[in-house]
Formats: sequence, C-alpha cells, structure tokens
Amino acid sequence: MTRVVVADDQPVVLEGFAAMLGAAPDLDVVGTAPDGERLLGLVGRTKPHVAVVDVRMPVLDGIAATTRIVAEHPETRVLILTTFDLDEYVYDALHAGASGFLLKDVTAARLVEGVRAVADGSMLLGPNVTRRLVQDVAARSQPPAAGGDATPSAALADLTPRETEVLLAVARGLSNAEIAGELFIGEETVKSHVSEVLRKLGCRGRVQLVIAAYEAGLVRDGAARR
Repeated sequence: MTRVVVADDQPVVLEGFAAMLGAAPDLDVVGTAPDGERLLGLVGRTKPHVAVVDVRMPVLDGIAATTRIVAEHPETRVLILTTFDLDEYVYDALHAGASGFLLKDVTAARLVEGVRAVADGSMLLGPNVTRRLVQDVAARSQPPAAGGDATPSAALADLTPRETEVLLAVARGLSNAEIAGELFIGEETVKSHVSEVLRKLGCRGRVQLVIAAYEAGLVRDGAARR
C-alpha cells in the first residue's frame, strides 16, 4: 500500500484530491495539510511514500517545503501541483528535488497514475514543462565553447559507458522497464545503474539527473548528442 499526503491551501481542492486518491485500492491517504509548515510535520509523523504538494501555499510555499522534505525525508517523493504548466516556479521546484508535476485540472485517473509512477521511482514531466526546463537550463547555463561540445563535469566523466547510456535514457523520460527493453538488460540492473548514477552525480532523483544531462550538454531538446 502506497502512503500519500496532500497539501493545498484551498479546502475544496484539498478534499477533492484526497478523495480521488483515497478511492484507489492501492493508495492510502494518511493525512492532508493546508500549508507547507504543517505538511512538514505531517510528513515527519506519517512517513509517506508520496507527497502531493501545491506550489503556492501560505506560511511555507511548496518549493521551500519540497526542499525540506527531500533533505529531511529522502524516502518521500514529491509530486508538485500547479495551476499553469509554465508556472515560473516549476523549474525551481524540480531543481529542489521534486519527482514531477501535474496540473490542477488533472483527471482522477491521471492523478492516481501519476502518484503510482512517482512512488515507483519514475519521473513525471509533461511536454510543456520539459520544453520549459530545457529553455531555463539554456538561459541559466554558459554557452558551449567555440567548436562545439560542452565539457561534462568531472562526475559525469566518471560514469561508465553503460551508466551514461542509462543517464541519457532517463533524460529522454524512459521508465526503468523501457530502459531495460531498449538496452536488453534486466530491470533490476537498470535500477542498480540509476542508483549508481544518482550517487556519482550527487542527485536526489531522476528529475535532477535530467537537469544534469541538459546542463552538461549531453542532451539537447530531448535528444542525446552524438
């Protein structure tokens, strides 16, 4: 059973999302919170697998709460809720360690599916957010040196060829099962490679691996560099 908490400052929205998730037979909504500060206490008490968090909340906003949750409760994955797919804060939330995002007009089926995916370790990024992520990384990063290629960090250079293949597949949004099928290896082997890449790069989750790949110039506009 996957334990879930939900945080939103709008009571109707909070109750609605909790009801949607609670109707799924494999999800257990163990608590709700109206702001980020109370969310932190709730996460500490209930140790959920997934926290569904609104970006804009009083006392402590969703980004600050995400940063704290990821740092203090690494076993809990954060799924961000936002009203707009190009919300200016989405990039910061993902960089803070969130595992993905959903729009607030999401259907019940998509919300449940998203929570399951995040709980399973997958990344959840819509196409518009992926494009925004690329644009933001490009705007914040230094342009590649003349002649071409950006130089990966020392940590990226320490990756084995297979680990680099897995990183590129993660950056394309593939699940562990899809990576296993593409590389003709077992899913447990993929999980092992992902864990090692996370360790070597000092990343908290798959979203940060995507950011690292873009920032290093290994991926451009969703395609691996050749």
